[in-house]
Amino acid sequence: MNDQQIQSTLDGATAVITLSRPERMNALTKVLEAELRDAIEQAGRNPEVRAIVLTGAGRAFCAGMDMDELEVLPPGDIQAEQWMRPYDMNRRADYQTRYSYFPAAPKPIICAINGAAAGLGLVMALYSDFRIASEKAVFATAFAKRGLIAEHGIAWMLPRIVGHAHATDLLLTSRKIDAAEALAMGLVNRVVAADRLLPEALALARTLAGEVSPRSVRVMKRQLWEAPYQGLGEAVALANAEMFTSLQSEDFREGVAHFQEKRPARFTGR
Repeated sequence: MNDQQIQSTLDGATAVITLSRPERMNALTKVLEAELRDAIEQAGRNPEVRAIVLTGAGRAFCAGMDMDELEVLPPGDIQAEQWMRPYDMNRRADYQTRYSYFPAAPKPIICAINGAAAGLGLVMALYSDFRIASEKAVFATAFAKRGLIAEHGIAWMLPRIVGHAHATDLLLTSRKIDAAEALAMGLVNRVVAADRLLPEALALARTLAGEVSPRSVRVMKRQLWEAPYQGLGEAVALANAEMFTSLQSEDFREGVAHFQEKRPARFTGR
């Protein structure tokens, strides 16, 4: 691929996307931002890909917006036409904005947080489906220290993950927290040794790719991200409709067959 600021590789059925500006702690630029979205969209469309791992090169995951770009950022940038994409009828409108598109990806996104995750770096981690952190990872919202506000839906996402009290603390103080505190408040799923981070993320991706139905994963990811907008009745109705379709799927037949035959599953995603 001809990416300038990210690296995209395949590890079996896993797309590994690496933010690649280590000299700037992988700080976001407009180029990196566009390349990242395109890479995730491509991985979502690729039938060979069943999971996505997102990580950073060097000692940081993503330190937020590049300060050189932030310094000259015009107020209208947030609503600039360049970030708008054609409306997709198959995706909830909430998950089509500039940074909230991760939930719309049909494949699970595993965020392997190798170092600092601040500002927009933290936003990307929150929109991922799994968050595995290196013991060296550090987290901060950072916005209040830049004279900014809770950007790109983080005021909606963060309380749903860590609770209102923790979210208020992290947003209003902009203080840094280490991996242990992030784990204690539920910000990350697990913390591992630095040299085990990518192997752990890839092992999880292999589990998702080989041991469970990709069709089930795709549908359940959508159910989970739809749930905040639903009442219980709506969630049950959606589940009933999806169950009706699941019972007619190839993956359901394979799920029963491999169990009865005591062999590894051969799911197709159909």
